[in-house]
Amino acid sequence: MSVSRARLTVCFQPPFWVALYQREEGDGCRVCKITFGGEPRDQEVLDYFQAHWRELEFSPPVKGGRVPDRTVNPKRARREARRAVQPTGTGTRAQQALQLQREQRITERRTDSKERREAERERKLALRQEKRREKHKGH
Repeated sequence: MSVSRARLTVCFQPPFWVALYQREEGDGCRVCKITFGGEPRDQEVLDYFQAHWRELEFSPPVKGGRVPDRTVNPKRARREARRAVQPTGTGTRAQQALQLQREQRITERRTDSKERREAERERKLALRQEKRREKHKGH
């Protein structure tokens, strides 16, 4: 007897809300990603899945995490569902501020390195053009 399980997770991945639909079957795990604009209500998610069920594009099956062939205690299932719904993020405001600062530093570093690369490329181009002019003069 093969066991199939499905899990739907709706999370915020800036700037959009994304639903990850994961199906675990006998041949592996398949995932489908659906992007919503604003924060979807439960009914909107349900309506979307009912309307577009056959159009969902799943990834190729990934071998690995086997589906356990045991039943889960209902109390444990309820606890796990409650934990899955609760927002998980960086704990304190200070940690959130540090994370934001790290992300800003990364973007600044990327823009600075891009500007340096462009300046170096332009400098080399000017140097090549100058050499070409010198060769053209002949003396």
